[in-house]
Amino acid sequence: MSLLLNQPSKLLCFRRKSVLVRSSPLLSNGLSSSLRQTPPCTIIDAVPCGADLGKLVISNANAVRYTYLEKKVPLELVDNPMLTIGSSHGWIATLSQDDGILRLQDDLNPVASDIEPKRIPLPPLVTLPHCQTQYKNIPAQRNSEWINVRIANPCFYSSRVMFSEKHDMFCIPGSGGHLIASWDLHTDKHKNPKFQRLRFQNIPKLTKTKREIMDSCYKSEHLVESRTTGETFLVKWYRKAVWRGMSKLSTKALMVFRLDDEGNAVYTIDIGDLCIFLSKSEPFCVSLSSLPGMFFPNNVEYMDADEAGYYDLADSSIVGDLTLMGTGVYIPPQNIDN
Repeated sequence: MSLLLNQPSKLLCFRRKSVLVRSSPLLSNGLSSSLRQTPPCTIIDAVPCGADLGKLVISNANAVRYTYLEKKVPLELVDNPMLTIGSSHGWIATLSQDDGILRLQDDLNPVASDIEPKRIPLPPLVTLPHCQTQYKNIPAQRNSEWINVRIANPCFYSSRVMFSEKHDMFCIPGSGGHLIASWDLHTDKHKNPKFQRLRFQNIPKLTKTKREIMDSCYKSEHLVESRTTGETFLVKWYRKAVWRGMSKLSTKALMVFRLDDEGNAVYTIDIGDLCIFLSKSEPFCVSLSSLPGMFFPNNVEYMDADEAGYYDLADSSIVGDLTLMGTGVYIPPQNIDN
């Protein structure tokens, strides 16, 4: 699981709305049962059905209405935002407040079984030497201990980890996005990262007002790969603190750079029929041509503790809402068993 530990969990406020919905199986809203993957979705809610369980409610990215599933999940996974600390590829990482055990669970995966859910306890968390923020913890594949990778450069301390399927290694962008560190844990016995410096190209000229707004924003960097095209993108996400009865972060801009193996980072407003999904889970990229009914090509859909919306790369338009519905986690397409 490449994004195991996320940023410290934030307290989320959930508001349950009455929405026109229809009860339906997973393959609904324009999907054919012949398709082998579900569309991207986000977890909206769980309707209580007894014994601290609830039936899952999701919002598919190719639908305008919520979908009610028969799948039952523990209500605390939806209602307690402090329990889930990360998500990747349909798995969530939870840290129990009762026993302190870190687990990987597939409960919120819409296609996973609710009869026999997978809940995998991970090795106990241990106190790391020196500064704890200088390490990224990665569970070993064949034994019950963690692999500790030390990062001496402070620009990586708050960055997210991505596993590159293209290169079969872990990657992490530095603050500002100028450096990318990578590890091949299969061959590098000393766990020393390799660094690549990016050369930014085709950067657009900004107006003074736009530049001042972006300079005042909180900025985060995210790496994402397209399995369809094999491309790698670096997304810079600019959010500004606003007051809406409480302090919230509101998206003001996003910038997407197409990366190559030589370290060129070319700014682009055209990623074709791809759509990038940013949330509390590991970012992912979907080709809309492979999933009928998807609405917005050449877009970045985003969701976090304070907001949700989408950003049109072609014209830099933003459609968003500072009211978050759901868990703040996007679930990427999942394979459907025949």
